[in-house]
Amino acid sequence: MFTGLVQSLGSIESYSQDSFKISVIGSSYEVVMSDLAIGDSVSVDGVCLTVETILDRGFIATASPETLDRTTLGDRDRAAKYVNLETSLRMGNKIGGHFVTGHIDGIGCLIESISTATSWEIRFGMPIAMPDQWQDRIGRYLVSKGSIAVNGISLTIADCAPDGSWFTAAVIPHTYAETNLSYLQAGNLVNLESDILGKYVDQLIGHRLPTRSQPEAISLSFLAEHGYG
Repeated sequence: MFTGLVQSLGSIESYSQDSFKISVIGSSYEVVMSDLAIGDSVSVDGVCLTVETILDRGFIATASPETLDRTTLGDRDRAAKYVNLETSLRMGNKIGGHFVTGHIDGIGCLIESISTATSWEIRFGMPIAMPDQWQDRIGRYLVSKGSIAVNGISLTIADCAPDGSWFTAAVIPHTYAETNLSYLQAGNLVNLESDILGKYVDQLIGHRLPTRSQPEAISLSFLAEHGYG
């Protein structure tokens, strides 16, 4: 479990067919490396990986075929130059972002990034070649002012398309500078994880409805009948 607050950037290179060598870079590398142990979970661009070997300033981790297929770890040529790193949440730590599991729902792409006087307005959307599962995995959970993890970064959705095909986020200069958002170019792929709370609510409500294709209209009587209010 993570919070979506990036601690450091890292560089990534293939170590074997399914293993990666992640080097922690920058002056904040000690935040990640200070007490890192074999078996620990680390979010690498939002992907939860297990530390198998510890290096001087990094570690080696293996990704499963499912992870390689569903995330940018399987297509580094179209991803950001560096990866975002965050160690797992510990009991008693502050939760400054939102609950992030490190289980990627799908891949999105950067549409545009616009600098304003106070922030960066960034728009992400559905990759042209990957439309099949976007709506079920990403689009249905896009809610204005809701949360989403982009490359492991906890972001608040500022706006989204009615059909769920894109969303925007207003990113403060600190977050933009300290994460790999500043290295993204239009068309680059990003890992997306929908808010876990939204997925739980969707699952619970879905089971209570007669069918997903013909849902009952939600009214005050419907909510009362199903235990709300």
